[in-house]
Amino acid sequence: MESKFDEIIDRTNQLDIKWGQSEKVFGSTDVLPMWIADMDFASPKPVLDALKSLLDSRILGYTAPPDSLYQAIIDWQKERHHMELTKEAILFSPGVVPSIALIIQTFTKENEAIMIHDPVYTPFSNMITLNHRRCVRSTLIVEQNQFKMDFIEMEKQMVEQQVKLFILCNPQNPGGRVWSKEELIQLAELCKKHQILIISDEIHGDLIFQPYQLASLVTLDSSYQEFVITLSAATKTFNLAGIKTSMIYVQNKFLADQLKSAQAKTEQSNLTTFGYIGTEAALTKCGPWLTDLLQYLSENLEIICAFFDKELPDVAYMKPQGTYLFWFDCSSLNMTDAELAAHFATVGKIGLNAGAAYGPAGSQYMRLNFAAPKSLINEGLNRIKAAFENR
Repeated sequence: MESKFDEIIDRTNQLDIKWGQSEKVFGSTDVLPMWIADMDFASPKPVLDALKSLLDSRILGYTAPPDSLYQAIIDWQKERHHMELTKEAILFSPGVVPSIALIIQTFTKENEAIMIHDPVYTPFSNMITLNHRRCVRSTLIVEQNQFKMDFIEMEKQMVEQQVKLFILCNPQNPGGRVWSKEELIQLAELCKKHQILIISDEIHGDLIFQPYQLASLVTLDSSYQEFVITLSAATKTFNLAGIKTSMIYVQNKFLADQLKSAQAKTEQSNLTTFGYIGTEAALTKCGPWLTDLLQYLSENLEIICAFFDKELPDVAYMKPQGTYLFWFDCSSLNMTDAELAAHFATVGKIGLNAGAAYGPAGSQYMRLNFAAPKSLINEGLNRIKAAFENR
């Protein structure tokens, strides 16, 4: 039976980074782009209908977030993630990365140390270094093809480097690991012990595969609300990256007041009407769409794993517990990281994210985005196989 997610939508004539920047990024226009983390699926119809209704009003004036949007966020987080929020604890931001920059600027000083995992989402380190802070990387351990935290080394570095802030990615990007409650508690207790503020980036937190469940850090102990700031958005879940809207959940009033003051200096909290309306429509009307999406992504993931097991049995990979990102080892090609990225683009004709961009521990890996129709997934897999077979 054909799914709505099977539809091929032509994105080449849009202002589209994923499909419109292939020549700039990969040096060719004939690669299949399966890199940047947005989906090749139509955004949910209730969101599109809400945005069309806005356009039909014919006036795009100044707006403010309505109380109904705050309530939609509160209800979603409580029902989906057992997080208790108040309106006062919710701040708006144009994106998770701008939120990270804001928090870095507000709560740390130049040359102070900020810790991240390695490998991890590239903008974490970018925001640290561009804001003239010291980036301390804690290398993740690989056990049974899954990432694990190295708590002994983490604490050693926290003390030696006098770390002030930790940026967590949950679920983890690029490996797709959904951190367990036990791991998160151990991390939080370390940070509490050493008075380290935590940013918990949970933008992929709704994209979790059964039987795994997201444990939002602030829900595990009420004391964690004093030093954990959670970042979230509807944009990743519902393929709405272009509306540029995210949320900062900060339940410590002192921290919230400082962030509000910092936002006021730049007007960062004033977002687009499209973001407010699109986010509310997504959170109030698109739960069934998300259920269908997760089923489709699960099917894609099984196709990918079966293909690697049969056609590329010597290639190690991480089966993600969350996200729509697939992380696989390319060291058998015996190439440098720069050669790897070029090889997949020129020989395989597929555009992937180079693992080295996620930190030194990402060397020799590539990242595949599998939020695409099955026909593109199958085509992409054949291109990956061609890249491995033609060295």
